[in-house]
Amino acid sequence: MEVQWDSPVTAVGGRHATKLAQLPGIETVGDLVGTYPRQHVAKGTLSQLDELVAGDLVSFVGEVASARQYTYQDKRTRRTAYRLEVRVRAEDGALLLTYFDKARHTADWRKDTELPVGRVGVFSGKLKWFRDEWQLTNPASRLYEEGDDAVDTMPDLIPIYSSIGGITTWQLEETIDLALSLVDRVPEVLPPAFVAERELVSARQALRWIHRPDTRAQKALAEKRLKHDEAFVAQSVLARRRVLVEATVANPRPGRRGGLLDAFDARLPFALTEGQERVGREIADELARDHPMQRLLQGEVGSGKTVVSLRAMLQVVDSGGQAALLAPTEVLAQQHQRSIEAMLGELAQGGMLGGAEHGTRVALLTGSLGAAARRTALAAAAGGEAGIVIGTHALLEDRVQFADLGLVVVDEQHRFGVEQRSALGAKAGTPPHVLVMTATPIPRTVAMTVFGDLDTSTLAELPAGRGEVQTTVVPIRARAAWLERAWERVREEVAAGHQAYVVASRIDPGDDEVVAEEPVDGEAPRTLYAVDELAPELAAGPLAGLRVEVLHGRMAPEDKDRVMSAFAAGEVHVLVSTTVIEVGVDVPNATVMVILDADRFGVSQLHQLRGRIGRGGHAGLCLLVTAADPAGPSMERLLAVAGTRDGFELSRIDLEQRREGNVLGTQQSGGRAGGLKLLSVLRDEPVIADAREAALDLLRADPELVGLPDLAAAVRRLEDSEQAVYLEKT
Repeated sequence: MEVQWDSPVTAVGGRHATKLAQLPGIETVGDLVGTYPRQHVAKGTLSQLDELVAGDLVSFVGEVASARQYTYQDKRTRRTAYRLEVRVRAEDGALLLTYFDKARHTADWRKDTELPVGRVGVFSGKLKWFRDEWQLTNPASRLYEEGDDAVDTMPDLIPIYSSIGGITTWQLEETIDLALSLVDRVPEVLPPAFVAERELVSARQALRWIHRPDTRAQKALAEKRLKHDEAFVAQSVLARRRVLVEATVANPRPGRRGGLLDAFDARLPFALTEGQERVGREIADELARDHPMQRLLQGEVGSGKTVVSLRAMLQVVDSGGQAALLAPTEVLAQQHQRSIEAMLGELAQGGMLGGAEHGTRVALLTGSLGAAARRTALAAAAGGEAGIVIGTHALLEDRVQFADLGLVVVDEQHRFGVEQRSALGAKAGTPPHVLVMTATPIPRTVAMTVFGDLDTSTLAELPAGRGEVQTTVVPIRARAAWLERAWERVREEVAAGHQAYVVASRIDPGDDEVVAEEPVDGEAPRTLYAVDELAPELAAGPLAGLRVEVLHGRMAPEDKDRVMSAFAAGEVHVLVSTTVIEVGVDVPNATVMVILDADRFGVSQLHQLRGRIGRGGHAGLCLLVTAADPAGPSMERLLAVAGTRDGFELSRIDLEQRREGNVLGTQQSGGRAGGLKLLSVLRDEPVIADAREAALDLLRADPELVGLPDLAAAVRRLEDSEQAVYLEKT
């Protein structure tokens, strides 16, 4: 019987196909065959144990050397239970396996029938350090009868799959093997010439070798081919967008002499950096063209992206259009409104008493605005009085209309999906120009994979007047007294006329939600600092006599605005906050930041947070307070942050230490990374760059991919999955 690639997985038959069909992500035969082994185990090796840590998955082939059964009392049921300790010998060592059973007959069967001395099997489980040795508890196993030919014919490389939905690695292997023997045709997504030039194996051969390689060389050839497939499909989705943009007509926005932009440049109290001037010219040239600009502006914290984007917005306003700035949080949207109005001065008071003759207006639109303020903002956007409209997701609502939307600026692009900036762009009569910004430095391969439909500009140079920021880890598990010194340093900075941030990962003590970017690595849960509890404790204790205020995302908008305005005016000495101050908040007088439970935050997030200090020419101090294990991975992450201020280096470290899927997940990329299984955006840069160039050439020559129906189908599937993710989130 032959089955098709897109047939339901139940078409494979076998004992486990029906159960697999109930699992998310495995609907078709192609989905099943595309479930690759997480590793291939060489027979009999345990040498890797020296390189592993508790919780790591271990799989190996071995022979049962001894099996001893013990009884104990189950603390919950107070009944006798059974523990079987099995010593399994591999070619280069031995490992203890422990099994727990409640029933006597099950325990006896396991000892005497399933795991007798001399039985050979493949064992797979999570490492645990117990009683001074490594062991596996209740590992999955595949056992062979004594004298079974399968033992002698066992491949040198045994595929091990992640257990999903109760399906074991062996059941997956069996079902996938059956599917490969039945499937009629394996799709070939790569152009034949591309395959030939790079000497890649066929897709069918690659799938056979990724699941059942005889040698490491076969496995490597399979991975090489499948990585090219993944890269080519992802880059084709992005290339398709680029080609569509190239074929789209937009209104040129060239600006005009003597307009708002010239007036703004004349009132700037500082000189632009070389980088700001260079990127400004790139953007100005693209705004003047008759097809939409699609550009990513990335830059270090404090590199001056806001000024660059504001100059672009003013060029569009000078051309008779409007600009919309989409921010991820109300705090950031409000901060943008304040800073832009401050930079523009009378230029932001168009039509108002004291405003410039040719000035414009800046409108703010957020979800929690009062009814009257909302009506005013909506009218200013729809009537064109507001040349610049700043807002949160509220800008995407149907009732928000523009007179002539010419430029969409998306701040902190990693907080939005592709479809969200497209939804805002759809409010324009003709396709608008698009500028997306991020203060999270992005390695080149990540930019190509996540933002490959955009041209990229980078601001690496910091404007003059930025103070040095020293970052120090405060390990309170080993040095408890250092925390007292941290509060003393806060008082010293305030006494010198400066201000401080204190950042915590929770809002209140009862919070299940932690607002940090990612949890600590494998350490026991502990009580975390919470803003609502911490602020009064500090005000009554180590920071007594100072004005301490709270800021977090659950506060009413008017309260958040009041606190931020007071802090910016120097009326608040210490701001105790969650990560709402992570991006966009600009208080030049703030010189010290204490981040509590710093191990609860990711590398890039810590780098963003400390970018809030040292902005006014004064030296800054960032203290990373942690109770993490001094020898654990969390401490390693914190020391990396303390060791460098190079955001691009930290971004690479972040990506290396975390799963790439977290960095390239649906929230950041609009779902694009969902198809990456073998491809590493750090290690496979040549593959990604090669695929990007070839895919763009192909899509320019054949936009509908008529000549490659298999690639067209794969592109549609990835685009559909992105849309599905977006719809689920909105």
